[in-house]
Amino acid sequence: MSEGSRPLAGMTAVVTGGAGGIGRATSELLVRDGAHVVIAGRTESKLTDHATRLAPLAGDSGGSIRYMVCDALNDDQVKALVEMTAEPTGRVDMACGIVGGATGAAPILQFTVDQLESTMRQNITSFFLLLRHAGSAMVRQGGGSIVAISSMQGSQSAPFFGAYCAAKAGLEMFCKVAADELGEFNVRVNCVRPGLTDTDATQGMVHNDEVTDAYLVQQPIGRVGQGYDIGAAVRYFLGPESSWTTGQALTVDGGCSLRRFPDLTSMWRQRGLGDAIAKQTQGLVD
Repeated sequence: MSEGSRPLAGMTAVVTGGAGGIGRATSELLVRDGAHVVIAGRTESKLTDHATRLAPLAGDSGGSIRYMVCDALNDDQVKALVEMTAEPTGRVDMACGIVGGATGAAPILQFTVDQLESTMRQNITSFFLLLRHAGSAMVRQGGGSIVAISSMQGSQSAPFFGAYCAAKAGLEMFCKVAADELGEFNVRVNCVRPGLTDTDATQGMVHNDEVTDAYLVQQPIGRVGQGYDIGAAVRYFLGPESSWTTGQALTVDGGCSLRRFPDLTSMWRQRGLGDAIAKQTQGLVD
């Protein structure tokens, strides 16, 4: 590849959740453009498989692909991950936090404290640790770019996902404050908000006709998102093309947010939430 076709040549990147659907797409796009990439996750076999698949691409682009088994909620492990990312050049240029998720669906009065706290940790604490260590390195070196994966549910009400909505909304505000504080050091922080996307974590949804039909009727672009749809947005925010953009949340959802969040109440009733929904209508708390 020519130098002009490798806009990230000589730059380093770390992607947590790097072996999942969005992480695989993001890391592939980064490697394709010449970056030295470290992917992280908890399942070594998935990391190994993806790194092996990207190795020939890295050879062609002049980049590299490595992996580290890492718990995104372990401060020491995240610190070591960021240090590993810096090994090729002494810098950490790009960081993307994809770790997140919901602990389940429940009416808001039936949600437990443990479920709430677990959801906050998965979505906010995991990103905070990456921001803390990657951001520190970026301040010292004079710049860098950090991206969080939020959700369309960070800006739209989604019944029975109160904790997840709150966590993603909180994540977005956390990114805005980080962007405000770190901008003077040329460190940019942005978010991407996916809609329903075909990933490892969403197989139960994207292969459920009732769910996909409920989403697609609300979307001007009538298909489920793919990892590369989201990865391309992340790649834009991470790279130099967005050098004057910070504190933003880019929604990539096929236009679903133009209308309304899908009504999945009947499905949740069928899936065992009927009693919990009934309790909520009576003002009862478990």
